[in-house]
Amino acid sequence: MDTSMPLVGRSRAIWTVCVVMMCLSILAVLLRVFVRSYIVRAFGWDDTLMVAAAALFTFLNICCIIGTENGVGHKIQDFTSLHTLEKAMLWWWLGQMLYIWSSAVAKVSIALALIRLTVRRMHLVILWTVIAVVIAIGLMFWLVLLFDCNPVSYFWLRINPMNTGTCLSTDILLAIAYLYSALTIFCDFTLGIFPIFLIWNLQMNGRTKAALGGILSMGAIASVAVVIRLPFLQNYKDTDFLYSTYQIAIWSVMETGLAIVAGSLITLRPLFRWFLDGTVSYPQNEHRGKYPLSSLTGNTSKTAGSRDPRYWRPDITSDESPTFVVTSVSSPHRLNANDNSSQEVLYPVSDPWLPPNSVNVHKTFRVGEEEA
Repeated sequence: MDTSMPLVGRSRAIWTVCVVMMCLSILAVLLRVFVRSYIVRAFGWDDTLMVAAAALFTFLNICCIIGTENGVGHKIQDFTSLHTLEKAMLWWWLGQMLYIWSSAVAKVSIALALIRLTVRRMHLVILWTVIAVVIAIGLMFWLVLLFDCNPVSYFWLRINPMNTGTCLSTDILLAIAYLYSALTIFCDFTLGIFPIFLIWNLQMNGRTKAALGGILSMGAIASVAVVIRLPFLQNYKDTDFLYSTYQIAIWSVMETGLAIVAGSLITLRPLFRWFLDGTVSYPQNEHRGKYPLSSLTGNTSKTAGSRDPRYWRPDITSDESPTFVVTSVSSPHRLNANDNSSQEVLYPVSDPWLPPNSVNVHKTFRVGEEEA
């Protein structure tokens, strides 16, 4: 027996948002994995958590998509089968369970990415506090929704008068939902303004600071969806539940999807460098300037790129004897960087035994074989 419901009106809106956000999040995370694994070769915990968030988000969207096909977004009067209505309620319940953890894991990933960029103790305390709050409120709200009804299955079976059970008062549930949303907005806002303090004292022009701050603050864009969702939470009390709560479903999906996409875009800067580095090409007759570094050969490729000595030394030809270039660098500055990080360190630490005003010395020489 076919129990599917037509995708019209609000159910179609939920279905469309889920499909679009799922595709965007998967694409963004795949690009992130490519950058961190192949280009940077430094796959960290924040990347692992973002992959986990994307997996949970995919399951969330699958629940929403199946739910819309079973009646989520329809009025109760549109249902002709009690079994179909129960299935729609079940898919809604599964969706809200997955929403909480997919959203929380994505935000923890963003916070860990920012932790890589700071060395100041106060900044670290703030970020770890945000992580603790995100996990705490996520676990709290998840447990509340899990044990909302007794037995648990009564949440989706209560529309059948033959079933018995109890559920929390909707007033209590709404109060907890508002608390969860308020703390979520606070955490998102903190992650949004935190990069401003990271780059405030950097020696760069205002335009560069604004661009860098904008990129790092993208992870907080999810807070916009949380704010928009706030006035719709009261619809949770509506007796026509599946029809009235469609805005809650849409903006919950948007919140998590935006967090995953924006949090992944933060890490894609090396991708543009890789793309440009692999497609640098000059026409044969183009003037390349009088300086050695402006005379790069036109046959650079993604495979070799800057790792090929001929990239920097066009005077080396493939016909010459096996030769390689060695470059040594002597610098008084040490970067306090994590070996597992793809991000630039914002606060270089100078060696206390060397004068602050020093220069880096680069020595490049060729090593080859001589015939006897």
